[in-house]
Amino acid sequence: MKNLPLFCRILLVIIAVAAAVSGYVWGDPTVIWQKAANVCLECIGVG
Repeated sequence: MKNLPLFCRILLVIIAVAAAVSGYVWGDPTVIWQKAANVCLECIGVG
């Protein structure tokens, strides 16, 4: 990531935030939080 110019890094962050916000606005926030919790629990090996 250090090789990317600053403009590309900022653009990637903006795209990521826009995707998260649009998913929250157009999707069901409860489902989004449940999926995020499931992913976290699977990563640490609890679930």
